[in-house]
Amino acid sequence: MPLIELETKISAPIDRVFDLARSIDAHMASTEGSNERAVEGRTSGLIGDGETVTWEASHFGIKQRLSVRVTKFDRPYLFGDEMISGAFASMYHTHRFSPSGDGTVMKDEFHFTAPFGILGRLAEGLFLTGYMTRFLAKRAAQLKTMAESEAWRSYLKNTGEQASAGNRDKAGGCSQDL
Repeated sequence: MPLIELETKISAPIDRVFDLARSIDAHMASTEGSNERAVEGRTSGLIGDGETVTWEASHFGIKQRLSVRVTKFDRPYLFGDEMISGAFASMYHTHRFSPSGDGTVMKDEFHFTAPFGILGRLAEGLFLTGYMTRFLAKRAAQLKTMAESEAWRSYLKNTGEQASAGNRDKAGGCSQDL
């Protein structure tokens, strides 16, 4: 099972980075190359503990669906999503966040297994791990750009999930002091 680990330093508060990373709308904007869109489950706003989303996207010229459930959630430090159904034999993505100086360190840990047994292992080694690494790095760079500019405001306002300033409840409200 390949493991992709990425670390991105972002000059923005941890609450903002955490909420952008779980924003369905920011996700769609950050993956425009694959025309990724949410089609079932949570299709906009901020995904939270126990919620599901089904993504439809085009990878390798093939339209695919991937359904995931948020199975770990500790705002604003961690959330994890696990594949329910999709193109992988298995997939688990852990998103970790820690304050660092005047910003945040975002860490992605992406575990996956390709289908088709030995042929899948071969695909992982030849091209799939590299493809997924580039895909995740591009998404992280887009989230960094959003968080460090004023763009974050268009993804974290009017979500209906904003909480009072400083609130870090398990339901995942968005702090006003982002």
